Amino acid sequence: MQLDFAHLSPLECYRWLASTVTPRPIAWVSSLSADGVSNLAPFSFFQVISDEPPTLMINVGTRDDGSLKDTLRNVQATGELVIQLVAFAQAEAMNASAAVLPHGISEFEHCGIPTQASQRVAPPRVLGAPVAFECRVAQIQPYPADAPNCHLIFAEVLLAHVDDKVLTDNGRIDPHKLDLVGRLGGMSYSRTQDTFDMQRPS
Repeated sequence: MQLDFAHLSPLECYRWLASTVTPRPIAWVSSLSADGVSNLAPFSFFQVISDEPPTLMINVGTRDDGSLKDTLRNVQATGELVIQLVAFAQAEAMNASAAVLPHGISEFEHCGIPTQASQRVAPPRVLGAPVAFECRVAQIQPYPADAPNCHLIFAEVLLAHVDDKVLTDNGRIDPHKLDLVGRLGGMSYSRTQDTFDMQRPS
């Protein structure tokens, strides 16, 4: 089977990419509006892109009507965000926070998701998230340049919070204890429970 993406609709392109490039980590992003209203939303077009400076990237698509999502509006206004990783125990809450709510309505409050204060940035953190990265915006890039349908947010990590319960005895991450949720195609997800090790060749 071959797929000529030049002859596929945007929806078909999305479906093939999203169902093959898997599992994708989920960025559970908290932000604040210019008026101080908290927002929380998940994004699976997300990845580490640099370790010097430590930088994460999130792709935030525009809505079907061309309007900007609250996450993008907020980080454009404030330059701050927190990126949480989603443990299996929080999968239902993460999914609930994906609901499209009117601007100015907090997903934290609407979904009953508890928060805790951040230390370097204003947006709150998700209470109980196994890992949370407090970030400042390094760059926001519309893409593609000629007719943007999304924005790439480059977020520089200032401070990370890692739950001690997901660490090994020598202070490293235990992927089984971390138990993260990954996005597959359609409505399917995965967990970081089935793992194996390989040694890289010298």
